[in-house]
Amino acid sequence: MKPARIVVLVVAIGAGGIAAYLASGSNEPAPTPVAPAPVAQIDTVEILVAKGDIGMGQVVAAQDIQWQIWPTAGAGPNFLRRSDRPDAIQQLSGAIARTPFVAGEPIREAKLIKANGSGFLAAMLPSGMRAVSTEISPETASGGFILPNDHVDVILSRRDREAERRTGVETHTSETVLTNVRVLAIDQAIEEKNGQKVVVGKVATIELTPRQTEMLALSRQLGVLSLALRSLVDSNASSADASGTDNAAARSLNMVRFGITSTTMAK
Repeated sequence: MKPARIVVLVVAIGAGGIAAYLASGSNEPAPTPVAPAPVAQIDTVEILVAKGDIGMGQVVAAQDIQWQIWPTAGAGPNFLRRSDRPDAIQQLSGAIARTPFVAGEPIREAKLIKANGSGFLAAMLPSGMRAVSTEISPETASGGFILPNDHVDVILSRRDREAERRTGVETHTSETVLTNVRVLAIDQAIEEKNGQKVVVGKVATIELTPRQTEMLALSRQLGVLSLALRSLVDSNASSADASGTDNAAARSLNMVRFGITSTTMAK
């Protein structure tokens, strides 16, 4: 036999052996697939949220709120659940927002109020409080940096007629007549809008008790009123301290009203 044929025969036998080996390996069973890990089930509940941003004083319509799936563990007790209040959207339509809502924020009834035909400012006022307006200017309102919901002191500057009679020299005096009162609006603006940081207006509407309303009306007749902006920390001062200051100012105003001063009382 020729050497070339022997080489071809050897190559053919080798190729056949390799093919047989590969064919025998393909008969092995395929590996068993690994089952995926079980996914934890999260309990959910549908709660009422704001569909878009809702501004302070805005009348809430049915299209402004919607039901949204929420984790049960994260749903607070004050959230409105569809399982408890299925008609909440219809019930809250027409209510006025006392504070702003952002898109997706859960709706709470404490932040809404039914106006029953009244204006939004009347609806926003707490029970027993009054909204009173007073003229302001940049010079008497912290350069126009007072914004709605800030807290201010009201300062009365007036001529001291009694001191002028005694000295013959024009004399002026100032005193704080109202302490830590909330600004409801500057002109027609009731909240900061479009990143506005300064509201320069002509009229400030402040939240007062009936007694403070009388004090403000009397102070306007006696001199010039200025608003002093309080810091956020001082705005949390106790109401007892504020009422003590207001009571002292009321006594002082009444003495001025009837022409009584500490000097005449001493005499």
